[in-house]
Amino acid sequence: QVLLAEPGGGLVRPGESLNVSCSVYGRITSYGMGWVRQAPGKDREFVAGISYKSTAIDYADAVKGRFTISRDNAKNTVTLQMHGLKPEDTAVYYCAAATTGWVPRRLSDFGSWGQGTQVTVSS
Repeated sequence: QVLLAEPGGGLVRPGESLNVSCSVYGRITSYGMGWVRQAPGKDREFVAGISYKSTAIDYADAVKGRFTISRDNAKNTVTLQMHGLKPEDTAVYYCAAATTGWVPRRLSDFGSWGQGTQVTVSS
């Protein structure tokens, strides 16, 4: 699989919303998908995961209630809608494909990564 994070990142103010999308070249219908982020000077961390049929979804506690992950298997895309953004959400966001069809919940559940897109939240 080849994952490509679309340039949906950018600079937004605290409280604003932003969407980032991922296009996948290859079959994604059999695999869970997700988003992972890495802030400057910090380790990469899990953000959100979705099973291959969208029947199971999981979020990191830090983003629950603010972020929404979705997928369109017909279009081979995965989208992360981010609302109520905070400065601590500033990071490079990576689209990732899991190694199974189950909802990924840990970094070790992922086997393929996108290039990443920068999201900066600042006033």
